[in-house]
Order: sequence, then C-alpha cells, then structure tokens
Amino acid sequence: MTDTVLDRPAGEVPSPPPQPRVRADSPKSHRTRARILDAAARLFAELGYAGATNARIAEAADLTRGAMLYHFAAREDLVTAAIAHLQRRRTALFQEAAAARPAQADASDYAIESYWRLLHTTPFRAFAELEAAARTDAWLAQALRPAQEAFDRAQLGHDAEHLLQAGAGARFQASRDLPRFLLEGLARATLADDAEGRTARLLEVVKRAVHALNRKGPAQDLWPDA
Repeated sequence: MTDTVLDRPAGEVPSPPPQPRVRADSPKSHRTRARILDAAARLFAELGYAGATNARIAEAADLTRGAMLYHFAAREDLVTAAIAHLQRRRTALFQEAAAARPAQADASDYAIESYWRLLHTTPFRAFAELEAAARTDAWLAQALRPAQEAFDRAQLGHDAEHLLQAGAGARFQASRDLPRFLLEGLARATLADDAEGRTARLLEVVKRAVHALNRKGPAQDLWPDA
C-alpha cells in the first residue's frame, strides 16, 4: 500500500524511499571493488599488513565502513581478493617489461635492471609485505601460496624466457634464480651507508655472474677491474 500524507500521524516526517541496491556484478560495483583493492595494495606497501587495517583501507578508498562491508564482509575476504589483484598486477608488469625490451639491449642485463625497478613498484612492495607477515601468520601463508606458485611458474616458463632469452636446463634456471632471489632480498634490506654505490656494485656483480652462467662473453671474473 502506498504511504500517503493522510496515513501518517500529524508531524511525522516521511521515510525516504528505499534506494535500489547495487548489484554485486554491476559496473559501479566493479569500480568500487577495484578502488578498494588499489587502496589496499597502496596501504600494504606503505604501512605493512598489520598497519593496513580494513578501516584505513575504507578511508583511503573514500568509503564508509558500511560500504566496505558490503563488498568485503570479513578481513579474510578482502585479503584474498587483494592477493589475486596484486598477482594480476605483478604478472602484467612483468609481461610489460618483457615486451618493452629494446632489440639492441643485452637480454640478461635488461632483465636484471627491469626486475630491480619492478621490485620498487606498489604491487611488488605490497606482495613483499604480505610475504613478510605470512612468516608468523599461518592463514596468510596459505592464502599466498597459490599466487607464489603461479608467479614462480611464470619465472620458470615463457614469460621469463621471453625477458631473459635464456635456455632450458638447470644452469639456465640458476641464471634466472640467482638475480631474482638476490634482488628480492636486496630490495628488502636496509643499507645504512653508501646504499646507492653498494647497490650499483652488487647489480654489476649479479650481471657478470649471470653472463658467466649463460656463458656469454669472455668475462668470468665476478669483480670487474677498476
């Protein structure tokens, strides 16, 4: 029955008409979810996993707590979606770097320089923060495992070969693993003194080590002559 003025007691303020509920798969809903996940990635990178609370993420996404809960009712729901979001962004950045390699560039040197830059982007920094927190959080470690395995398979497969142009086999895989894991560790380290110079020297040593593993060129000495 339609509410009319005659049906209400004198002085009663009518309730606003109910607003249509936004469908979870509507374009607006997708945009809102993307905004939340972008904010989560940024805050994970800046504040760490514990510091990036759901309330802070909602504020960064310019949403009310209720709107946030509509899209992600629990912390676990948000984190699971954020991991998938970060994995898509990391993979896309990796593929973009591979596609942008100049024809004249040395493949392994370019790959090392590119990965070092990628490690300082928000998706990679955020994922690293989640991995650090997962060392003492069993649920988070389990939630991260599929994304870690997928990214590792990408490093083993076509994406890495396109970026590095290295061959198959254990030696060539070592030439990919060495820079990857050394650079990931270096990105998380704090070099208190002469950070820029020490980093540049380490990157040069890594390049020479990869060349030696790939047997590219005459240089076998890891330390370049002054």
